[in-house]
Amino acid sequence: MSASPPSAPSNVPVERRRPFDPRLVRQVPAVRAHLGALGVLGVATAVLVVAQATTLATALAAAATGSFDQTALTAFVLAVAARAVVVWSQGVVAARAAATVKAQLRTTLLAAIQQRGPGWLAGQRTGALATLTGRGLDALDGYFTGYLPQLVLSVTVPAAVLVRLALADWSSALIVALTLPLIPVFGALLGWHAQAATDRQWRRLSQLGGHFLDMVAGLATLRAFGRQRAQAEVVRRMADRHRVATMRTLRIAFLSALALELVATLSVALVAVPVGLRLLTGGMVLSTALLVLLLTPEAYLPLRAAGSRFHASMEGLAVLDEALTLIGPPAPAVPTATAPQPAAATSRPRRRGGPAEIRFESVTVDYRRTTALHDVNLTVRAGERIAVIGPSGAGKSTLLQLLLGFVQPTAGRVLIDGVDLAQLDIDGWRQQLAWVPQHAHLFAASLADNIRLGSPDAAPADLAAAVRAAALTDVVSALPEGLATRLGERGHGLSSGQRQRVALARAFLRNSPVVLLDEPTARLDATSEAAVLAAARHLVTGRTALIVAHRPALLDGADRIIRLDGGRIIESQLSGAPS
Repeated sequence: MSASPPSAPSNVPVERRRPFDPRLVRQVPAVRAHLGALGVLGVATAVLVVAQATTLATALAAAATGSFDQTALTAFVLAVAARAVVVWSQGVVAARAAATVKAQLRTTLLAAIQQRGPGWLAGQRTGALATLTGRGLDALDGYFTGYLPQLVLSVTVPAAVLVRLALADWSSALIVALTLPLIPVFGALLGWHAQAATDRQWRRLSQLGGHFLDMVAGLATLRAFGRQRAQAEVVRRMADRHRVATMRTLRIAFLSALALELVATLSVALVAVPVGLRLLTGGMVLSTALLVLLLTPEAYLPLRAAGSRFHASMEGLAVLDEALTLIGPPAPAVPTATAPQPAAATSRPRRRGGPAEIRFESVTVDYRRTTALHDVNLTVRAGERIAVIGPSGAGKSTLLQLLLGFVQPTAGRVLIDGVDLAQLDIDGWRQQLAWVPQHAHLFAASLADNIRLGSPDAAPADLAAAVRAAALTDVVSALPEGLATRLGERGHGLSSGQRQRVALARAFLRNSPVVLLDEPTARLDATSEAAVLAAARHLVTGRTALIVAHRPALLDGADRIIRLDGGRIIESQLSGAPS
């Protein structure tokens, strides 16, 4: 872990962000109903604004002549009440839209991350992704409950006011029509500058969250090497940078609000002064003058409010853009293959039954900085157990990741019983796999739930049989609540060997025809290794198995041994044959 925080690039070109991203409607179709409701309520607000000003002007003009217009006054009260109800309804619809979008985007984000697989996730900062899906998406509240309703009103209200002013006094309507565009123009100029500051603020927050999570995860290592104080100082500096970026954004927001208020005030004055002079000279009746003076500020108000709330929602817009970019286009039902496939062949299920034959045909896998596999040709016959050996980085684990669907071949293909893996239903295929990785991940749940991870509907008798087969009986007996004992995060409370046996119990309970073992005895002591080896040999019996091995003891139950080096198969021999 570095002693200094990553620096955010200061010269990144900023793409001008639109007030509304059309990708949102494609990813969250349910938001269309909320947007439609906001549009209808925006039109109703515009009508009520005009009605409210008209009735109030009529009532005040009547009162100035010494009469009392009860009809106009009653209509004014009703218009005010109706406007209050519409404003409340806008808030409810906007809040529901925000909740719907956040829930859907979180679900889609997790699905997109899952589809990209562990290979992609290993190159990301998990803290930044956690910040995006948590605190980041919460920033959409300001966008949906503040800016978006005002954006609708900034279209409907000025249009309705201009129509009513044109019918009452065309010269005032002309001045309003000429000065109204000044507010969005100034708002856009200031908004582009504020966008860069907001993007910088969001990058600081994302880096802070990612670095903090990374530091917490590696706290034991930091303390062992005496680096915890240095990393605390790094977090303090990153938090200070985020504070500075936030204050810069707020400064721009306050200055832009002042500028928009000034433009709106001067625009209203350009209308009010001529109206007052014409009223004094008798060129305009009192009711019309009052109507113009009441309606003119209403024309500018939604635009000013939208400009002010735009700055409060810019962090949400930055998060929305990042989330939609990560999600990408709506995912197809089947993960995209490397080569085009006939539509009729996609999503082909494989019937669950006996062991499967697996064939790698000229498979090459390129990563960003290296080639993991190069032109690999390998056939694993049904029921055959193959051990894969070789130095670290030779591509052994990549073979298993191909079968798990975590990575796609850059060239070549993987066949399962003669069918391209890219054409199979990947979820259905994974149901036929039992995978025991180097480091089994256990969740903060009961031991029974961890074993039933791949078989949630397993009967208690099958669960007990899997515990016995994985040599976990003594471990379960030593736990205070047996299988109901809740484990800590990442299996805290169990040793490495016990966690591996839990992974083997998962595989036994799954009872799948294909078994993938990725160095299950790595970093285990002799006693734990013996228990895991005995259970692993039992597990692969009668199944198609691919075993990645470093230790010779894992090779005893293999039918054939494959040696990988530099991503190529350099040797293949029968188990027990001289090398």
